[in-house]
Amino acid sequence: MSNYSAERHQAHLDTIRRALDGLIPGAVSANLKVKVTETLHEHPDGVQSFHTWEGPSTAVAERVFTALYGQAGPDLAPSSPVEQAAAAKSARDLGGEIGALMAGADDLANQAWYPPRPGDLIHLAYEGSLGLTAHGETYAVTQTAETSADFMDMSLLHSSYPDSPFAGCYAVSMDPDPLMEMWMEAGSYRLTVVRDGVVVHNGPTRVVS
Repeated sequence: MSNYSAERHQAHLDTIRRALDGLIPGAVSANLKVKVTETLHEHPDGVQSFHTWEGPSTAVAERVFTALYGQAGPDLAPSSPVEQAAAAKSARDLGGEIGALMAGADDLANQAWYPPRPGDLIHLAYEGSLGLTAHGETYAVTQTAETSADFMDMSLLHSSYPDSPFAGCYAVSMDPDPLMEMWMEAGSYRLTVVRDGVVVHNGPTRVVS
């Protein structure tokens, strides 16, 4: 078993998953399957036979991860790019720190629905921690006549825990990429993005082993 921390385990597992997802640009992870085929010797009649295995790309990522780093265990929790970078920094892993931040930004940029648009609704789910109860916040992406075409605002519409000291902390104005800070700090797995009444990103449904 590797002596990596859980945060670093998750960072490596996410890197492997992104590499597999990137085989088909813009693909939805949940819809990806991997098929491995072994071609056997031809029979005398000229017909070939095969052994095949087919399964979700996440299963392949977890198998590769386990072969490289050992079994992560059922208690492995997801972590945001900033959390991954902090774990790498604590381990004096400069490459891992920079890589986690770059991978997080690339992950957002490679989403099929990116960039955010005026009218998008962003929901952030907070787990209960640091003495706070579990709660959620909903933000709206807007663009006013005073806002340059290259900049947008993101304002807090509602918090189910308005007394939280962090309520509305991801609201921004005149920002070229209003979702970047939330994506990097909170993590994509806590975010739900709704566009024109359709959920285009549903992070909380991710299955994390």
